[in-house]
Amino acid sequence: MFSAIRARMPASDTVFLTTPEGRRMSYGDVLLESARMAGALVASGVGPGDRVALQVDKSPEATLVYLACLRAGAVFLPLNTAYTLTELDYFLGDAEPALVICRPAIAAEVAALAIKRGVKFCLTLGAKGEGSLMDLVARQSESFADVPRRGDDLAAFLYTSGTTGRSKAAMLTHDNLASNAQVLTEYWRFTGKDVLLHALPIFHTHGLFVATNVVLFAGASMIFLAKFDADQVLALLPKATALMGVPTFYTRLLDHPGLTQAATAHMRLFVSGSAPLLAETHRAFAQRTGHAILERYGMTETGMIASNPYDGERIPGTVGFPLPGIEVRIADPDSGRALGTDEVGVIELRGPNVFKGYWRMPEKTKAEFRPDGFFVTGDVAKRDARGYIHIIGRAKDLVISGGYNVYPIEIEGEIDALPGIVESAVIGLAHPDFGEGVTAVAIRAKDAAIDEAQVLKALDGRLAKYKQPKRVLFVDELPRNAMGKVQKNLLRERFKDLYAKPGG
Repeated sequence: MFSAIRARMPASDTVFLTTPEGRRMSYGDVLLESARMAGALVASGVGPGDRVALQVDKSPEATLVYLACLRAGAVFLPLNTAYTLTELDYFLGDAEPALVICRPAIAAEVAALAIKRGVKFCLTLGAKGEGSLMDLVARQSESFADVPRRGDDLAAFLYTSGTTGRSKAAMLTHDNLASNAQVLTEYWRFTGKDVLLHALPIFHTHGLFVATNVVLFAGASMIFLAKFDADQVLALLPKATALMGVPTFYTRLLDHPGLTQAATAHMRLFVSGSAPLLAETHRAFAQRTGHAILERYGMTETGMIASNPYDGERIPGTVGFPLPGIEVRIADPDSGRALGTDEVGVIELRGPNVFKGYWRMPEKTKAEFRPDGFFVTGDVAKRDARGYIHIIGRAKDLVISGGYNVYPIEIEGEIDALPGIVESAVIGLAHPDFGEGVTAVAIRAKDAAIDEAQVLKALDGRLAKYKQPKRVLFVDELPRNAMGKVQKNLLRERFKDLYAKPGG
C-alpha cells in the first residue's frame, strides 16, 4: 500500500495537510516523518504482521502512525476514542497487539490493561503531538527501509460489531485498501488540485481509508480539523474543493444561516456516507447551495461498494451504482439466487476490496461468503430499472447512528441486567442529526419504579457514548411473532416520529 502511495506522491514541497491552528505538513514531511515513526515502531518491538493499537485524539501525528505501520509491515488497529476501558480490555485481549498507543491522560489505566493482556509496549500520543511516542520518534533516523509486503498481506484491522454483542476484527489487506483508494480517486475525479475539508474521525473506514487515502492517491491536500464544527467548516469552505461527511454534517450545515450558494461556490463535491442520508436533507441542501450531495455506500469489511455518479443524476434515497471492478447482486437471502429489478433481497458482492476474513473466526468468515466467493453483507436492498441501488434496511437490525455501527444486543444485555427491568428491545429510529437514534424500549418489573433517567445514568460509562440510547421508552409488553421473537419492525413503526423536529 505504501509503495502505491509513494509512486503517486507529488513534488516534496506540495502541501499534504494544514490545520486551522497553522500546522503545515508537506509530502516531503510525510516521507521523512513517517520514516521516523516507522523506526519508533520497530524500536518498540513491532515486527511485520504485528498489530499496533491506536486509541488517541485526531492529530496529524495519528495519521503518520498509520503510514508508519504500512512502512514497517505492521497491522494498523485504530480504535474509537469513545471506547471505555472495559471495551479496550476486550480489544487488547482479542487482537494481542505488540504495541498500544493511547492518550496521555489515561496512560496509567491503559498500561495496566497492557500488562494484564501481555502487550509488550504502551506509548502515549496527545492531540498536540506530545507524548512518549513522539519523544521516541525524535531519536530515530529520517531514512527507513520499507518492509516488503505482498498485496494479500494484512494492512489493518477494523473492529465491527457482531450479533453476539462482541466486536469482531475485519482483516483488511494492502490490496483491499489500494484498490478502493484508486477507484474512488478516479470515480470522484480527485486530482492534485483538490483540497479536502477533513472533519471526520480517523479511526474508521470513512475518515481514514476513504478520505485520507483518496487524498494521498490523488496527491491532493487537506485541511485537517479536529472535529466537525459548522461555523468553522463554513468559514473554510472557500479554501476547499471537497467535503466528505456523515448526514449529521449536512443537517447541521442546513441549520446554519451562513449556508448559501455563495458560501459553497468554490466547492466541487460534497460526499455523504456511513449512515442513510434522508431524501429531504438531499433536496434541502440542493435548494440552498445548488450542489447535489453524492451519497455512497460501503462497510467496514469492504470499503466502498457503490456510489451515485459524479456525472449524472444523484438520486435522493439511493446509493447509486456498483463501483468499477466490484460485482454487486441483490440476492435471495436463503438461496443466494440473483433477484430481478425492484425485487428486495440482500446485497452480496465480490471484488478486490472485499476483506480477507474475521480475525481468528474461520467459521464466521466461512458463513459470510457464498461458495462462488460473494460476500453477504446482510444489508437489504433493491435495484431499480435504471440500475440505482436502494438500501431498504439491515437484516440483522444494525443501527447506524452518527456514522457508527451499533448492534442492539449489546445494549439490551446491559439494560436487561438492571434491577427493575424485565426485558428490553433496542431499535434505530430516524433522527434528523444522527441518521438513526439508538432507542430502547423496555418492560419494567412489577412494582418497579425505575425510569428513563435512571437507565441512562446506569449505562453511562458502561458503553461508548454513541451506543447509549438517546431515549428509553417503557411499554407493558413487546410485540412478538408466533415463534416468540420480538417484532422490532412494529416498534419502529409505532415510534417512528419520536425524533421528528417540531413542525417537520
